[in-house]
Amino acid sequence: MNRFLKGAMILTIAGIIVKIIGAFSKVLIARILGGEGIGLYMMAYPIYQIIVSISAAGIPVAISIMIAEKLANRDIRGVQQVFNVSLRVITLVGIVFSVGLYASAEWLIKWHIITDPRALIPIQLLSPAIIVVTILSCFRGYFQGFQYMVPTGTSQVFEQIFRVGSMVGLAYYFIDSGLHLAAGGATFATFPGVLAGLIVLIYFYRSQRNLRQQMLTEQNETAPIETNGTVIKRLFALAIPVSMANIMLPMVSLIDTFIVPKRLMDIGYYLHEATTQFGYLTGMATSLIGLPIILTTALASSLVPAVSEAYAMGNNRRIIERASTAMKIANLFAIPACIGLCVLATPISQLIYATPNAGPVIAVISLSIIFLGWQQITAGILQGLGRTVIPMMSIFVGLMVKAVLDYQLTGTSELGINGAAWATNLNFAIAALINIIFVKRHVGSVICCMNLLKIIISAMAMGGATQVTYMFLIDMIGNGASVAVAIIVALAVYVLSLWITKAIVKDDIYQMPVIGKRLRKRQAEENRIYEEEY
Repeated sequence: MNRFLKGAMILTIAGIIVKIIGAFSKVLIARILGGEGIGLYMMAYPIYQIIVSISAAGIPVAISIMIAEKLANRDIRGVQQVFNVSLRVITLVGIVFSVGLYASAEWLIKWHIITDPRALIPIQLLSPAIIVVTILSCFRGYFQGFQYMVPTGTSQVFEQIFRVGSMVGLAYYFIDSGLHLAAGGATFATFPGVLAGLIVLIYFYRSQRNLRQQMLTEQNETAPIETNGTVIKRLFALAIPVSMANIMLPMVSLIDTFIVPKRLMDIGYYLHEATTQFGYLTGMATSLIGLPIILTTALASSLVPAVSEAYAMGNNRRIIERASTAMKIANLFAIPACIGLCVLATPISQLIYATPNAGPVIAVISLSIIFLGWQQITAGILQGLGRTVIPMMSIFVGLMVKAVLDYQLTGTSELGINGAAWATNLNFAIAALINIIFVKRHVGSVICCMNLLKIIISAMAMGGATQVTYMFLIDMIGNGASVAVAIIVALAVYVLSLWITKAIVKDDIYQMPVIGKRLRKRQAEENRIYEEEY
């Protein structure tokens, strides 16, 4: 259990560092390229993201599942076979997609799919990164299968550092030579970023050489031998649904893009007003809900191999324990994040975006934090069980409902842009509910209703204290300081409420990585001293 939580903690810390570096880079690159240069950059980069989602997003999950199953059966030769075969196949896939992107760049311009011809170079310079990122995904899946998340987390940080450093440096160097070259330099920076991440992973892989040799001595000779074709077939059977699910998530923004502005104009908004409201939703509110789910994303990634290992051993009890722990941790963070963001929506909008107008839509969409967290955790459980199609289908159903609700609710004058936010909430809620139903069917219930109620009560007490603190201080110390103090008070009240309601107990703290080990050691020492004295 501690290994699973330690992995989640490592990925969470790495995710936070990556987010901070990314936020810093957006400010610098915007100042160098300006709005027009950023526009050229954004014409190219989303294409890369879609291709990576298709070619590489499902690979780490698929490989981690297969390797975790082999390790559970002590099939060490099978582990190496999965990795070696996957690496060769995925490298070939990366080459195909890389060449395909480079060759199709002129066609995208010619047929006006990309409207600005200056985006040609930025698109073409992204192609080399695709080969590297597919290989990188294979190594990440290998280590995640061992539930060893240090290489993945470290590579993510190095990848971001080198990408951001190269992006700023190349954009600044080429800015005097032409905006299209500067934007091209910014997109090419993805290559040194992923290359740095890959080098880190290769270092960790080589450093495990002796461990792999030692593990071969423990090989289970009765483990069945699979053909390379069987491994490839299983790899794609697991990876393709995960990749499709990753493509579908950006579809939320795409649906909003196609429907929301037009429906706002249908109910009387002028074009610039509709665009502004759309910006409040997609550029401000949606960005904020991405921060709290760093933890649930990490938990889901760590949960996949942990569940796969237990499933391969036929240990349903361990699956429920790990899944229930992940869901409890997700609730402990997601529910207060939702309530806190809802209560302070307008002050936070004013503090971060220098406008209070995004506050109402931020308050509504904050509910997505909880539902998206549940969707991610339950998807991780189902993927660990090898049932990768279910999360894909649940997201697809949610997206269909969102498209209908976007049209209906946004076109209601009483709701407007808030209607689109409610559509997003219901999208993730439906996807989460479908996943929960199938998780209960396959392994049992992973949500303790009594504990969930205690967390909600604690979070509501926190929300009340936050609101009172902010309202009391706003006239005395201003918005920014009031928000900061209110958050500090919120944390204190929440932790105290959790302890009073017994939503968290001493055993929960003992399970925490690093801290839990030290507390257990300290408790054992105190018990020893007590026994010696009495």
